[in-house]
Amino acid sequence: MASLRTALAEGVKEWKSQVQAMAHEIHSNPEVAFEEVRSSEAAAALLATGGFTVERGTGGLPTAFTATVGSGDLKVALCVEYDALPDIGHACGHNLIAGASVAAALALRPYVDELGITLKAIGTPAEESGGGKVLLLERGAFDGIGLALMVHPVQDGLTYNPAGTSAQAMGRYKAIFIGKAAHAAAAPHLGINAADAAVLSQVAVGLLRQQIPGDHRIALFVAEAGHATNIIPERAVVEFECRAFTLREYEALLERVRGCFEGAALATGTTLTIEATEPAYEPLVQDNALAAHWTDAMSRFGKETTSSAGMSGGSTDMGNVSQVIPTLHPWLSIPGANVPIHSHGFAAFADSPEAYSVMFEAATALAWTIADSATSPNERERFIKSAYNPQASTRERLS
Repeated sequence: MASLRTALAEGVKEWKSQVQAMAHEIHSNPEVAFEEVRSSEAAAALLATGGFTVERGTGGLPTAFTATVGSGDLKVALCVEYDALPDIGHACGHNLIAGASVAAALALRPYVDELGITLKAIGTPAEESGGGKVLLLERGAFDGIGLALMVHPVQDGLTYNPAGTSAQAMGRYKAIFIGKAAHAAAAPHLGINAADAAVLSQVAVGLLRQQIPGDHRIALFVAEAGHATNIIPERAVVEFECRAFTLREYEALLERVRGCFEGAALATGTTLTIEATEPAYEPLVQDNALAAHWTDAMSRFGKETTSSAGMSGGSTDMGNVSQVIPTLHPWLSIPGANVPIHSHGFAAFADSPEAYSVMFEAATALAWTIADSATSPNERERFIKSAYNPQASTRERLS
């Protein structure tokens, strides 16, 4: 294993300039959910250059792809994210996620037969919104996969040890209030003000926050609430999301939030429709064996790998993958990044020399983690047996 680890590290170095150029290109041309045309092509083209067979448009998603090499009975997926946030670009560092996964895949390619693996780098669009991995799961992109891996950048100072960490279940919705238009001066009494319902729902949710557990989250904004001051608004739209660390808590929170909107509709005489705007994200489950390999690898780079406090927040569609496939999704702490993710400051750090340096360390650690798992007889057998079969009771198998 020592010689193989050395070879894999050299493989990452061999592709360093091309991968960093790809990650920089993705950062420089931010594309939001399902619009990642240039970003997807940049990653897919580099993998094709490196000897992978690339299928574009996986699962009917134009900006998804699957790059495959090898034919072993252990099937491994490296997830490649590349979508950006509206307005603030790569403030979640998905260019680094793409770089780490692509570099690891390219380094592993010469050794897939030796390791007995089928290696897939799966381009997964629309993580920030849209649930790209949820759709790809439903459409067969992860069928037969025994383990799935990726990393996620975060601000400086967080541990690289993923054991016990998670991400929250999350659902996003649109509450639509319908009232009745009327002249705001001549006949306001004949109108039913949908904007009032939007205001009342915000007040109700704000008051509810005092009565929910500290690790629950509710966020919302008014997307529509009238178009002219002399018209009683007949339509208002409030978009909202709920998050909690278990599905049971999430569903209970959603019902309480739904009650806030229903109360606002009742008080104003409007009608209410609540629609899901994207697939729900499930809690993230870290595989302990993968986490141990990763932590050992990152400790060799001198990274902080002390045990974390556990739950960490945020949400990802990798959670849905982790519910049915053994998964690794560790945090990648960027040195010097003393600003929160989803900020303009973090977007700048995601294109810094420090970020690219740790990205290549992560790529090496991912490659080592896969190699360690493939060459451990007990783990290999478990991962092969846990290969995703959508017809099986995967939740029971992973419990």
